[in-house]
Amino acid sequence: MISYRELLVELDSQTALALSDELINLGALSVSLEDVNADTPDEQPLFGEPGMLVEGAWQRSRVIALIGLTQDPLQLLCAAAEQIGLTPVPTYQTREIAEENWVERSQAQFEPILVGQRIWVVPSWHQAPDPDALIIHLDPGLAFGTGTHPTTRLCMEWLEATIKPGHKVLDYGCGSGILAILAKKCGAAQAVGIDIDPQALEAARYNSERNHASVDYLLPNHSADNATTATDTQHQALSAEFDVVVANILSNPLKHLAPQLTSQVRKGGWLALSGILIPQIDEVIQAYQPWLKLSVWRTCEDWACLIGQK
Repeated sequence: MISYRELLVELDSQTALALSDELINLGALSVSLEDVNADTPDEQPLFGEPGMLVEGAWQRSRVIALIGLTQDPLQLLCAAAEQIGLTPVPTYQTREIAEENWVERSQAQFEPILVGQRIWVVPSWHQAPDPDALIIHLDPGLAFGTGTHPTTRLCMEWLEATIKPGHKVLDYGCGSGILAILAKKCGAAQAVGIDIDPQALEAARYNSERNHASVDYLLPNHSADNATTATDTQHQALSAEFDVVVANILSNPLKHLAPQLTSQVRKGGWLALSGILIPQIDEVIQAYQPWLKLSVWRTCEDWACLIGQK
C-alpha cells in the first residue's frame, strides 16, 4: 500500500537550502538533503563544529521532500520556487513510498555492536551475543554516543585497555553516558559524567540505571543552574582530580577546556581526547602543551584519539 510520495530536485547548495525551507513552510512532511555525487569519486565530505565555517549543503545537492498522497508535487514545487524567486521551475522526479512498520525498520538499523576486544553495545530489542562480555544496554536516543561513531569507539577501546580496578574516572561531555558506564563495568571505583545539556544528563542517568552502573552526572561548574542546585559533594566532584579523564567532544571546545581538563588529572593520571579530525591533531596538541604532552594513540577513519600522562 502506498502511503507517501517523495519529491526529488537537484540544485546548487544555496538554492537547495532556500527551497528546503519553503517546502517545509508550504506543508512538506519532511525535507532532507544529500550529495548528488554520493558514492562516486566526486563525493564531497562535509565536516563541521562550533567555530568552523562550513557550507550547509553540497555543491550539487538533491532535495528530497516527503509529501502526503493528497499533495500535488508540481503545485508544491511551483509555490516554493515562486517564494524564493527561482525561475524556471526546476525539473523534478517523484517516487512512491510504501507503508512500512517504521519502528521495526528503525530498530533493524541498530544491531549489537562489538567494540574493542569484548565490549558489546546491545539495544533493548536484542539479546547480547556473548553474555559473559562487557555488555552495555543502550538504545539510540537524544544524546550522542552509541558506539557507532569512530570517536566513541576510539574512546571505548582506550578505556578497555586502560581502566584498572579502583580508578576514579571523569567523562567530560558524557552525552549518553556510554563511556562512564563502560568505565564502571571495567572496574572503576568512581565515575563522574559532566555535560552542558540537561537532556543528555537525563538520558545518561536512565542508561546508567539500566546498566546497574553507579555514575554521578552533573552540569559543569560554570553552569548557572549548577551553581544553585549542586550539593557540596557534587561541587567536590567537579573540582576533584581523577586517575582517568576522557573527553569526546570537538576540537574547538577541547582547546578551550585545556586548563580545566588537565587540572582534573591527578599526577600520574591519564587524559584521553577524541572528537578531533586528523588535520586538527597538531593544534590540539599545541593547546595542551603548557600542561601535558599529548600524542596520537590511534586513528579511525577521519578521527583521532590523543592521550597524555600527567
